[in-house]
Amino acid sequence: IHLSGDIDYSGHSFDSYPNGLAAVFGDSAIPQAGALQIFAFVGFLELFVMKDSANGAEPGDFPGDFRNGALDFGWDTFDEETKLSKRAIELNNGRAAMMGILGLMVHEKLGEIDMVADLPIIGALQ
Repeated sequence: IHLSGDIDYSGHSFDSYPNGLAAVFGDSAIPQAGALQIFAFVGFLELFVMKDSANGAEPGDFPGDFRNGALDFGWDTFDEETKLSKRAIELNNGRAAMMGILGLMVHEKLGEIDMVADLPIIGALQ
């Protein structure tokens, strides 16, 4: 799945670049200037936008509290037990996402060494 349209003013479309690690390394990778722009944008977000503090206070109510006074979907209305439960659920979702991306990276490397991942539920992946 790729975004429609062009990735730059030269007319390169999003689907003209490969998926996975090949988009970063290889012959048809995203140009270095584009990768540096992505890196700089993420760095800007990390340093100036997504600060670990709640509502302008000193470091947040808890680690990972990135509300910054901009987003608050009623967090302050929950009791402490509900807050603790929701933080645990989010932590487990993050762990599941990390395992999922690790599985995708391993599967991509298996294809390079001519191994076929034969999964019991959905069969062999090409």
